[in-house]
Amino acid sequence: MSDTTAIPAPLIVVGVDGSEPSKAALRWAVRQAELTGYALVAAIAWDFPHNWTGWSPPGEPSFDWEDSARDILAATIDETLGTDQVIEIRTRVVQGHPAGVLLDEANGAALLVVGNRGHGGFSEALLGSVGQHLTHHATCPIVVVRGPQTG
Repeated sequence: MSDTTAIPAPLIVVGVDGSEPSKAALRWAVRQAELTGYALVAAIAWDFPHNWTGWSPPGEPSFDWEDSARDILAATIDETLGTDQVIEIRTRVVQGHPAGVLLDEANGAALLVVGNRGHGGFSEALLGSVGQHLTHHATCPIVVVRGPQTG
């Protein structure tokens, strides 16, 4: 008797935050998934701001940080790929610091793909703090995709 348990396709995880470098990383990851037949997961991390109290004035709707991250992820996929999307992209919206979230999501993955810069910090730096952390701690190969060059 043979075992018919399906072996899952190797996985590529791409970090997305809506920035131009993350869009470039998404495009690269999609092409790589098409070439290899690997499954693709686009992940976004969200967290409450350090100064957030959770309090909203009476009558004011509270801001939903998770929904906002979900919207950014969906919009980034739509803006980047449009109707050209030929492979299925699974999405993950996870609370936590981007570096930790992406390390967890990439655990057991064949490849982790990120942009060289996100939305934070010093734009003149070659590699952002998240990318730098990932290159030192990822347990799988990592590709850092350089975003569009500015002036």
